[in-house]
Formats: sequence, C-alpha cells, structure tokens
Amino acid sequence: MTHSASPRAQCLATLDVLVIAGGLGTRIKSALGDTPKLLAPIAGRPYLAYLLDWLRRFGAKRIVLGLGHQAQAVIDFLDRHKSSHDDLTLVTVTEPEPLGTAGAIRFARANLRTDPVLVMNGDSFADADLCALVAHHRRAKAKATLLCAEVEDAGRYGRVELDGAGRIRGFVEKDPNFHGKSTVSAGVYLFSAALLDEIAGSRATSLERDVFGRAAPGALDAFAGRFAFIDIGTPESLKLAAGLFAAKFEDRPA
Repeated sequence: MTHSASPRAQCLATLDVLVIAGGLGTRIKSALGDTPKLLAPIAGRPYLAYLLDWLRRFGAKRIVLGLGHQAQAVIDFLDRHKSSHDDLTLVTVTEPEPLGTAGAIRFARANLRTDPVLVMNGDSFADADLCALVAHHRRAKAKATLLCAEVEDAGRYGRVELDGAGRIRGFVEKDPNFHGKSTVSAGVYLFSAALLDEIAGSRATSLERDVFGRAAPGALDAFAGRFAFIDIGTPESLKLAAGLFAAKFEDRPA
C-alpha cells in the first residue's frame, strides 16, 4: 500500500465524509480539560485543521461533523476560521446526548447523500491511501470495508481476524497479554448506503459491538496494510501525534 495520494487525487470528491466526534472524551480529559478532541492542540494547530488538510489530499468536498460534547467550541472554531476551509462544505450535526458511534450515524443519516460514505472516528488518523481504499471497496462490493493496519504488537488493540479472501471472519477483544503481529481496525470505514440505512433503522449504539460484532462472517471486507495510524484519544498517543504530523504536514497556521 502506498502511504499518500497523488497531488491531484479526487477519489473523495463525490463522497460524503462523516467524522464521528460526539464522545465525552473521558480518556483524554486529564490532558485537554474541556477542550473537545477535534480541537486538541498538536504542534500549535488543532487536530481538526490537520484532519481537514488530510481529507483535502484525497479530494474531499463535503464533510459532516457529528458533534456532541463541547460542540459549540468546534462550531465557534469553524466560524472564526472560515477562510481556511472555504473550499469545503462543512455540515455540523449535534447530538442532544451521547448516542455512541452507531447512534451518531443514525442521527446524521439524513445528512449523508452518497453511496458509499467514508466514515471515520474523530480521534483516529490513518496515514493510508484513501483512494486505494475506495477502489478496493468498489471492487469488493461489500456492505462495508474497514481500513485495517498491520501492527507489530497488537496488545493495546482489539484484533480483526481475516479469512483467506480478506473478508472479516470476526473480532477479538483487546487483550493486554497478547503480544505479536496482528491486523487491527484503524477507525476508518466505507459504508454502503444500504448499511447506513440498516443502522438508521436499528437501535444500535456501538459500531464495534452492535454492527461489526453482529455481522455475518464475510459480510464485511478489510483493506489491510502497513501504515502509521494513531488514536489521539489518550494523553500518551496525543503526545506521539506531534511527531507523526510534523512529518506529514507543512507548518501552517490554523
């Protein structure tokens, strides 16, 4: 897998992107206080600024931000910096209460217009070629394709088990006693409109537990490779993000 798109990649130009960012951020509250994760400061810029830059590299035009906890701070930031994202259509939807990752999709469903939709956790960053992911999803014709990273030590992650065809056979809960190579979810997905409709019509709250965990073996596809990815949802990983982003982004103001 290549690690970046060509300068003129446009694979997301016709796809909506949904960023799920309505959680309470309890794991990182000690580092951020009341600052929402999307605005977590990394080397002088909020995480959201990096994320928008990253999605632009793949041609993204329309991004739906699923907000909740401290939503107004994100909305205010976007209002203050309109000129830095006037090339994007940014839609914000704010949950009245925490609905979980699947609940966030149900709440945002009416604002998602394309088939498929790129869905990503708001605290996940994956240095992968999203255009290759889109092409793979279209070939696989699966309900959903999960971007998966091959890591040397999977002890801190839940693991994804694949069959010989690259379809997902099942999921294994995080086991700190496990040490070794494995495939893990990078928190980035392509969902068909049919699956989005299924979620919207259900009472599911957790994507991982209620949607992925209950999917029939082989119903979900994986696009796996070796690439850097980071979950900025903990103080430890937030510190690591500065080094990763310094190598990927020019030093620009927010």
